[in-house]
Amino acid sequence: MALTPQDASKLAREICALAPIVPVLVVHDVAHARPLAEALVAGGLPALEVTLRTPAALDVIREMAQVEGGVVGAGTLVTPADVSAAVAAGAKFGVSPGSTPLLLDAALAADLPMLPGAATASEAMALLERGYDMLKFFPAEASGGAPALKAIGAPLPQISFCPTGGVSPQNADSYLSLSNVVCAGGSWVAPAKLIEAGDWKAIEELARGASQLPRG
Repeated sequence: MALTPQDASKLAREICALAPIVPVLVVHDVAHARPLAEALVAGGLPALEVTLRTPAALDVIREMAQVEGGVVGAGTLVTPADVSAAVAAGAKFGVSPGSTPLLLDAALAADLPMLPGAATASEAMALLERGYDMLKFFPAEASGGAPALKAIGAPLPQISFCPTGGVSPQNADSYLSLSNVVCAGGSWVAPAKLIEAGDWKAIEELARGASQLPRG
């Protein structure tokens, strides 16, 4: 039996609840995949979003999926083909910048819990109408930041969000303190310079700091 939107949101919510921050990862070299995932998991961030923005992304997901304690998902899913490729690579959840009926249908058919993106009240309501109540708020900062998300939450308290896009150590608290935020997506825990340098200890420390951010 195919996944329902309600089941998908329940599973996505459980993954989002694992830690305050979901690392948003852009990885160019598959050799970095396993040590990067191990560092992030050791630092207390088990849910990992590997964006499909590099040629190596699917191989990176395959490698990271083997790391004990990690829950690896695929980000930047925009087509049904992306969903199929992500599932074949071992992704346990999917994240999209927005949503279309075709994309959501493909994810449900593939039993892939999806975190669909919404930036407005109308988009959030459309997804809620379909059965999704755990969404990605994207692009967070460009869409008005924490004040906008708080305002959207007032008439739609049944929807929870993972804000992504411009979230940083400086503003993460403003998002995580909101009652309608379960976690936030952030790329600062795995900056390109540290990945390229193979400084896994520094990444583990960044992850540890992010894992200890308070949630409201």
